[in-house]
Amino acid sequence: MLTIIILTIGSKVVSGQNTTLNSSSEIYKSKDLIIHQLTASSFQHISFLNTDDFGRVACNGLIIRNHDEVIIFDTPVDQESAEQLIKWIQTELKCAIKAIIPTHFHNDCLASLETFKNQNIPSYGFYKTITLAKEKGYSLPQNSFKNKLKLKMGDETVDIRFLGEGHTTDNVVGYFKKDQILFGGCLIKEINATKGFLGDANLKEWSLTVEKVKSFFPKVKIVVPGHGKPGDQRLLDYTIALFK
Repeated sequence: MLTIIILTIGSKVVSGQNTTLNSSSEIYKSKDLIIHQLTASSFQHISFLNTDDFGRVACNGLIIRNHDEVIIFDTPVDQESAEQLIKWIQTELKCAIKAIIPTHFHNDCLASLETFKNQNIPSYGFYKTITLAKEKGYSLPQNSFKNKLKLKMGDETVDIRFLGEGHTTDNVVGYFKKDQILFGGCLIKEINATKGFLGDANLKEWSLTVEKVKSFFPKVKIVVPGHGKPGDQRLLDYTIALFK
């Protein structure tokens, strides 16, 4: 039987307008899923992928909330953790999930997409992501977009953009202006990270793409990478330097 641990200290979901990164933020934990509250309306979800080359890897996604709706970037890596995430959002945040957006075609972004489909949650994917996922025989996002997508959530808008190749040829980023938070996915590295998996990467373009991200979203305060700890714009600078 799965044992779920809800932390009693700091477990209350905070609401309000604060956009400062919360350094003591773990509000849900099980063996499959961890959720950190980053700001009053932004939450990092972490699930764990078993890999041959890197062992058990913690994989990030992001939940953005406005009023009684949320948008999620990247699925958890398996059905069980996805079901936990959906239930937590519905019972603790008391929100409807307006969309799930995989930021590229790898398993750490869309492995549990069917779980969301089965609960009638719409999914949106960059057209290259859909093409690449289809070639791999993976579950496909239901709705396609080119280069940019803006989704309404409550009275706010979430901005999704393809700004160039890097970790993959299809990696997109998402930005929530209200919290000045960027989900960079695997395009962005945490401070002191190695280059990681490069099997589908464009090393020549990677730094240039992150420079475009930095230029396009100059007011970003919080950056969430695909793996590791969130931070500020220094994650963008570190990634640019790493792939120069």
